[in-house]
Amino acid sequence: MAAPGTRIIESELEALRAGDEAAFRALIQRYHGPILRLAMAYVRDREAAEDVVQETWLAVLRGLHGFEGRSSLKTWIFGIAINLARARRRKESRILPFTLLFGRGDSKRPTVDPSRFGADGMWSRGPQSWSQLPEGRVLGAETLDLVKAAIATLPPAQREVIVMRDVAGMEAAEVAELVGISAENQRVRLHRARAAVRKLLEDYLR
Repeated sequence: MAAPGTRIIESELEALRAGDEAAFRALIQRYHGPILRLAMAYVRDREAAEDVVQETWLAVLRGLHGFEGRSSLKTWIFGIAINLARARRRKESRILPFTLLFGRGDSKRPTVDPSRFGADGMWSRGPQSWSQLPEGRVLGAETLDLVKAAIATLPPAQREVIVMRDVAGMEAAEVAELVGISAENQRVRLHRARAAVRKLLEDYLR
């Protein structure tokens, strides 16, 4: 006997496949914001991100009948959005050079000092606390732009995880499933990505 949650998901999927407009509006209301935030981490501006979101919903409509349920509906939708955002990003070639944002540096050096991490991939010496940074600058538009630019400089594997977790608000298990990595690997990539971004902001705000 199927669990209640499973029956609800199956009912929603049946309604979507049947062309139920109310069900599709509810789906858009649930995921439009997170997908937009996800797209904005990949592309040049909000207009381009909106295009990615619209393309995502069109692809969802076209692909619903082919959805086999091997992953959750949410993971499937976000997977479509990520693939479209990646394609748009490649087309725009919009990655900003690290040296233009945070000064000159040796590109061969690791983004974060390896001594900050133990053998398990966890911080052995954490970054400066956010609470010690000037609040106005942390919350300012300039700093948010720097966060986005800093994320863009991360290695692809780390960038992908931090965008899904901290920008789109996805759960750890969802990200691990979507990327095809273990829960432990997802955790390590996320910690390293967060540490790199915070280190760059520390240097900028110091």
